[in-house]
Amino acid sequence: MKIDILSIFPEMFTGILTESIIKKAIEKQIVEIKVTDFRQYAEGKHQVVDDYPYGGGAGMLLKAQPIFDAVDAVKLPEKKPRIILMDPAGKPFNQKMAEEFAREDQLIFICGHYEGYDERIREHLVTDEVSLGDYILTGGEIGAMAMTDSIVRLLPGALGNASSAVHDSFSSGLLEHPHYTRPADYAGMKVPDVLLSGNHAVIEDWRRRESLRRTYLRRPDLFDSYTMSEKEEQWLEEIKNEEGTK
Repeated sequence: MKIDILSIFPEMFTGILTESIIKKAIEKQIVEIKVTDFRQYAEGKHQVVDDYPYGGGAGMLLKAQPIFDAVDAVKLPEKKPRIILMDPAGKPFNQKMAEEFAREDQLIFICGHYEGYDERIREHLVTDEVSLGDYILTGGEIGAMAMTDSIVRLLPGALGNASSAVHDSFSSGLLEHPHYTRPADYAGMKVPDVLLSGNHAVIEDWRRRESLRRTYLRRPDLFDSYTMSEKEEQWLEEIKNEEGTK
């Protein structure tokens, strides 16, 4: 996969590209990531990337020309990239979207600043408008970093354990179950006996049940889009009784 990030502050990405999973994925040539300062594609002596909005109003808008030209410059030949506009008006980013993007050959992120974008960027260039959530950031860089991290870890070979991404929270539709490691007894706080039993079928049932419990207590809204098995429905009723709610 190739990921291109268009930003007028490319230095912001130095840390994320040189540490942890992303660094290893780049070294293993699983992904190629390039950050491009789209100011270098702006026309004119001063390479201006923003201008006042027609009709008046506060703030400045990113001009269409530098971004259109930058996208043309980084696009892979004979490929149709997903061009992602980081924008608070976009669809909220989630795990399903990350999995979809991870199947693409190329992603191009456009990181904006100022008051917004020339609407022609949105109408004639972008394939996806995405937001991290219902809050405002100074620019699109932090959103692009978060999405890049989420997507890269899904690429085959990026994680040391191939099953890790499958069992992450949200990948199954539920929050992830609790985890424990050695020692089995730390300052009187003990690991649940079931995890020490060696019975993998029983352990798997416990993990699934605790995943339901955690989702019920913390993110019950996830059940709206999750289809439970008959056994899970029974477990959930038991959990509700155990937690003292119906």
